[in-house]
Amino acid sequence: MLIDFKNLNMNQLPAGTEFEKKVGAFLEEWFSDEKTVQVQTSGSTGTPKIFEIEKDKMIASAEMTCNFLGLKEGDTALLCLPVEYISGKMMTVRSIIRNLKLIITNPSVKPLENINEEIDFCAMTPLQIENSLDHLYWIKNIIIGGAAVSESLKHKIFDSLGSKGTQKIFETYGMSETLSHIALKQIYPVSESFFTAFENVDISTDEKGCLKIFAPHLNTEVLQTNDLVEIKNNNQFRFLGRIDNVINSGGAKIFPEQLEALVKKEIPNEAVFIGREDESLGQKLILVIEGQKSKEIIDEISKIPFEKSYHRPKEIIFTEKIPRTPNGKVNRIGLKNIL
Repeated sequence: MLIDFKNLNMNQLPAGTEFEKKVGAFLEEWFSDEKTVQVQTSGSTGTPKIFEIEKDKMIASAEMTCNFLGLKEGDTALLCLPVEYISGKMMTVRSIIRNLKLIITNPSVKPLENINEEIDFCAMTPLQIENSLDHLYWIKNIIIGGAAVSESLKHKIFDSLGSKGTQKIFETYGMSETLSHIALKQIYPVSESFFTAFENVDISTDEKGCLKIFAPHLNTEVLQTNDLVEIKNNNQFRFLGRIDNVINSGGAKIFPEQLEALVKKEIPNEAVFIGREDESLGQKLILVIEGQKSKEIIDEISKIPFEKSYHRPKEIIFTEKIPRTPNGKVNRIGLKNIL
């Protein structure tokens, strides 16, 4: 399905698949007289919620991304994310406000398998990128959101595209409350360590070191996050981990996201660190690996030079499948429940 927003006719929208019908329903909601639209959160850190977002603020967010990437009228975009969530809605809004040609394909882990034409812009999850490495050359600009991009995936992107590709790939930082992302970090062809916030986005930290965001064109209130960060300057920051994911083991605070990035440099499997209740330690550090039990993987992990002795997992568990939310994020709560 292709929608040319320069010549949009709402009465002639095709609606074959269930996903196309959902896109059509969102367009009807967008072009209605209502000043807000409903957005559902992913539920990766708690119970999913539905809340109202002002259309004017979504337009402001879309303008920031389009301007940063230099998108212009007539460029092509690919929608392959669920339109119930802010990620899919914002891809659609960017296409509307910039008069793009939007190609709509059913969200899946392999969204590019039937793509055989050059596309100017696409947003994908890390899992979708992982399963589309052989087709990334079709996309000029890619933003990756929904979860952190692992070191192993970055290496795979470079292996797939080479070191001198013309594509540009960015990792995003944002959430439903910030109307998609408020900062980008290039990971290809240049690999950056810090996110750069968009213009008119002020960043700071609270007493715990968690990021605070003030973007009045997106949200009139200061947004307090649970994300621990290191701020480099007025508009750049490094993500350390979520404070509610911090594992307290024997009095030591452990950031699982940092350990996961280290492990994923050495093994190709999905890896998640969690804390399991323990009488002596409070929480025992557990490493859960997706896939069949492998002595080779265990040996590779044993060679990793963890900075602290308590960073080394007390137990390694293999599981057939690590649970994820509908938009591809690791569901840590669901994983703890399974274990």
